[in-house]
Order: sequence, then structure tokens, then C-alpha cells
Amino acid sequence: MSMVQQFAEMIHPVLRLPIVRRTRRNHALEHATITVLSNRVKSLSMAGRSDQSGFVLFGDVPTEAVRSAVLEALRRMQQGEKSLAIHPNCGTNLVTTSFCASVAAMLGMKVTRSSGFTNRLPVVMGLVAVAVVLSQPLGFSLQRHITTDGDPADLELVEIARSEMRSPFGRGRIVVHRVTLRSE
Repeated sequence: MSMVQQFAEMIHPVLRLPIVRRTRRNHALEHATITVLSNRVKSLSMAGRSDQSGFVLFGDVPTEAVRSAVLEALRRMQQGEKSLAIHPNCGTNLVTTSFCASVAAMLGMKVTRSSGFTNRLPVVMGLVAVAVVLSQPLGFSLQRHITTDGDPADLELVEIARSEMRSPFGRGRIVVHRVTLRSE
């Protein structure tokens, strides 16, 4: 059993709290939906964010395509495709990589404190590179055991609402789909 699995077992009561369980299932369905959409839409550019009542997708995709992808993803997960819950571009992976790289950089600076910059840089870069490589499987494991739940159980689609918002970068508009879900 991995350290992540052991940690997940320790915090199992928290992971089973209704609000946490719903958010983890919604997060899993968000990933599965984006995976289904990316297989259908060439050069898909999309981001998502999950919460206890569903998830939000940011990206210019027709609402009917989102609805179809949500329903297919949910059906496939209910049939046992739990791997759809794991996505390589998940924020969990990004945070894990950032954390591991930061710790490695701080460690490198600490162990080479008396060395000059030119001696420190290769050590820090080497440690950060190792941290980045090792963080990838760690991020996937954290998704699998903590931040998502690949078993949708009684999850069901309630509605999908499309809206648009002004881009925070001042160029154009961003299409937003709010996917509302229901679960015990």
C-alpha cells in the first residue's frame, strides 16, 4: 500500500463526509467530461472547477456537446471506467508538482548555502528536475485516492446552464457551462 493510500485510509472519515464525497464525485465527472469532449473536439481548450453541487467548464463548446459528454462520461463511469476520473491536467497534479519543486529548490539552496550562485544553480536545477519527475505519479495517486472518487454511485445530471463572462485578460468573452448534479 502506497503512502498516499495509507494517508487516504487515515482520513477516510473526512473523505466520506457528504459534502466531500459529492465534491470528489463531481470532480471525477468533470475530468471524465473533459476527456470525452477532448476526444470529440479537435484542439479543445477547456478548464473546469468542481464543488459540492456540480462543476463549471470554461471553454467555447456548444451546450448540447457538453450535455452529451456529461451523460456519456457518467454512463461510462457507472459501467466501471473509473480511470476517466484521473486527468493529467488536473490542478491536483499542478499543485503537487509546484509543491515538490519548491521543496526541492529550498532544499538545494539550504545544502549549498556556502557555495556561490554558479555552484548552487546546477544542484537546485537537478533537485527540481527530480522532483518534477517524481511528482507526476504522486499527483495521479493523490487524484485517485483523495481528490476524486471514480464511483459516481447515484450521481445524476440536473441541469446545464450556459453563460458568458468577460475575459480577465480583456480580450473577448469566455463561455461558461455550469453543470448542476445531484447525489446523496
